[in-house]
Amino acid sequence: MSEKTESKKTEGKKTYKFKAEIKQLLDILAKSLYTNREIFVRELISNSTDALDKVKFESIRGTDIFQPDVDFEIKIYLDKEKKLFTITDTGIGMTKGELISNIGTIAHSGSMDFIKKLSENEGKGPDLIGQFGVGFYSVFMAAKEVVVTTRSYLKDESSWQWSSDGSGSYKIEQINENTPRGTKIEVHLKDDAEEFSEKFRIESVIKTYSNFVPFPIKLDGEQVNNISAIWREPKSSVKEKQYKEFYKFFANATEDPVGWMHFSADAPIQLNSLLFFPKTNYETLGFSPEEHGVSLFVKRVLIQNDNKDLMPKYLRFVRGVVDTEDLPLNISRETLQENAVVIKIRNLLVKRILSHLSDMAKNETDKYNEFWNQFGRILKEGYADYANQEKVASLFRYNSSHLEKENELCSLDDYIERMKEGQQNIFYLSTTSRDAADKNPHLEIFRKKEIEVLYSFDPIDEFVLSGLMKYKDKQVVSADQVDLDSLKDVKVDDESDTKKDEKEKTDKPDKKDLEKLCTRIKNILGDQIEEVRLSERLTDSPAVLVSADGGMSAQMSRIMQVMNKDAPPAKKTMEINGDHELVKNMLTMYKKNPKDKYLSNYVDQLFQVLMLQDGFLVDPHKMVSGIQSLLKDASSWYLKEKTEKEK
Repeated sequence: MSEKTESKKTEGKKTYKFKAEIKQLLDILAKSLYTNREIFVRELISNSTDALDKVKFESIRGTDIFQPDVDFEIKIYLDKEKKLFTITDTGIGMTKGELISNIGTIAHSGSMDFIKKLSENEGKGPDLIGQFGVGFYSVFMAAKEVVVTTRSYLKDESSWQWSSDGSGSYKIEQINENTPRGTKIEVHLKDDAEEFSEKFRIESVIKTYSNFVPFPIKLDGEQVNNISAIWREPKSSVKEKQYKEFYKFFANATEDPVGWMHFSADAPIQLNSLLFFPKTNYETLGFSPEEHGVSLFVKRVLIQNDNKDLMPKYLRFVRGVVDTEDLPLNISRETLQENAVVIKIRNLLVKRILSHLSDMAKNETDKYNEFWNQFGRILKEGYADYANQEKVASLFRYNSSHLEKENELCSLDDYIERMKEGQQNIFYLSTTSRDAADKNPHLEIFRKKEIEVLYSFDPIDEFVLSGLMKYKDKQVVSADQVDLDSLKDVKVDDESDTKKDEKEKTDKPDKKDLEKLCTRIKNILGDQIEEVRLSERLTDSPAVLVSADGGMSAQMSRIMQVMNKDAPPAKKTMEINGDHELVKNMLTMYKKNPKDKYLSNYVDQLFQVLMLQDGFLVDPHKMVSGIQSLLKDASSWYLKEKTEKEK
């Protein structure tokens, strides 16, 4: 008998014993360790995909393979009566030696580590499977017996059959039947796992985990995975319509996205990504906060939906896919955050997204402003990302005193370009509307100095801008906390007009008299106020409340008041404008009688108005009563004067 004839001689069925630790592993698996047993379907499909990738590679490089004209595909057949799940592929197949090496010894290099991890993470098996090369054996979560029939792509190889009930041994035998290239796995289901012989159940699993596998998956003759993994395709081959359709499918959306970014990278990690920017922010419509919308795939197989480790919270509005070759299938979710590859992916994604948004803001201003109006509040949370703080801040948009309309926006860079000579800081004012900002007395000194002030209508900006502190070496300062000395060097375009206005004020009260009035006002208000002084910041208003040095801005104080309603508002300093008619009248009253009751009423009423203006009016009834009293007296004086004139 020749050597060739001898090699073709059929080998009988042989039984092989598993080692003790492998038997222990199988025992754990067989006792349904896993709560989501469906994971075995994903693992088997992933193995088939890998086998097809390998034989496709051999075919492309010109290897003389067995059955070269067979289509590359995965087929799944279900038999509900027999409780049978069967999956076949036309992949690379296995020799006897490869059967023993690949599935006979079950993670020969890592089985003990796997068992140790299982014991340390009881109940978390699905998160560990795949890390130690035991993906195939997840089938024993649902199987009482598994039969594997395989034929290698090598032309002179035989067909082999591997079988095991997971009890501690496996059998291998050579078979003579005309077996096609690839592998067939018959899963004889346990009684409590017959759901995996139901078509709708398997279809659901495929669409969840394996919808983007690059080879057809046919379930009982019908292809299930009809959606192309367009993120793996060249951008030049994908049309705009495809992007929009994929987004609606993937994000379960009804409207087109504002934009998207499709890119690949080879270093520092290998990945393909397709990310979308939605049109509507549902958080602003009263819905719960957005979930992280980026899904992690490994070789087109879904690992985790809404992966929070791939994207910082301030980019949670981004939707899409990240697919990498550099992670093992089903990496533990507990270790994703600490995984060096995931950290590199996250850093790369953040860098690319911020750069993309910056380009959109520069080249498609209207589109970016539309995006900002929807998602700006979420993006602002990125002020605390110190590694990317300046890049994030460059994307912020605000209305300002320089702009004509309330809906116009400018960036911090736009503001810096317009800064006056001698101006060192970026100034902002937190308020409720543009009209309220324009009437705010704190803006009068800025208007006089022709200094632009950013308007913020969102309470979160009090944390964002004060937390930002600096942008491109410029301090970010609240307008109601400005140190007036910092404005002295700011040059006004036409200072002659300002000096002319000051010279025309010939009836300016004596400074010493005004300082005495300040003392009297302080005595009238008592502990309600920290100090009363003459103002250098007012031009049109009679008075203003100013935070103490280092104190909180008015908006921040209001926020703190809302958070702690029982806490009294912080004491402030009152500044009075000696050029205002009301203050002049109060000074005249003071000179005639420092203890004039009407002077006390006016001072108290003015303080109430200032508190209302700052949002800290504690007792509105007191203010209403005071106004009514003044109106009564004013109307009486008017009628008395009119009656005397008529006489």
